[in-house]
Amino acid sequence: MLLSLKSTAIAATVALSVATLSAAPAMAWGKKEQGFAAGIVTAIIIDELIDNNRARKVAPPPPPRIVYQEPRVTYGSIYDTNAAQAFNSYSKHERKAIQRSLRAQGYYRGGVDGSFGPGTYNAVVAYARDAGAAGHLASAGGAYAIYDGLIY
Repeated sequence: MLLSLKSTAIAATVALSVATLSAAPAMAWGKKEQGFAAGIVTAIIIDELIDNNRARKVAPPPPPRIVYQEPRVTYGSIYDTNAAQAFNSYSKHERKAIQRSLRAQGYYRGGVDGSFGPGTYNAVVAYARDAGAAGHLASAGGAYAIYDGLIY
């Protein structure tokens, strides 16, 4: 709004000066007066061009938006998994019951000793996959649900 108001004022000033120059008798204005009027008009036009150039300059783009992403859990070994932590929280008797149940269903081939190792881990993963609950092993609560289903 301010820019168009300023442009309108400049256009009116230029129009007034042009009208004044053409209406004045040719001899009333000497070379110095005409040069002075042309200088004023030129200064106004150049000032307007500079202001328009400043207004057109594009602001730098905003900094990139930082989006938080939930960290992904990566395990160094099977003993760091939710399945291992949930398994080891059960009593020895319950851990053996889980292994017996996995063995009875054909998933576990190791000794029923109540210890969590690669055999127990692979059996639990295979059982959960076949039961359609492989995603449950991503959380401790899901692992407890799978083990409770094997015990009870």
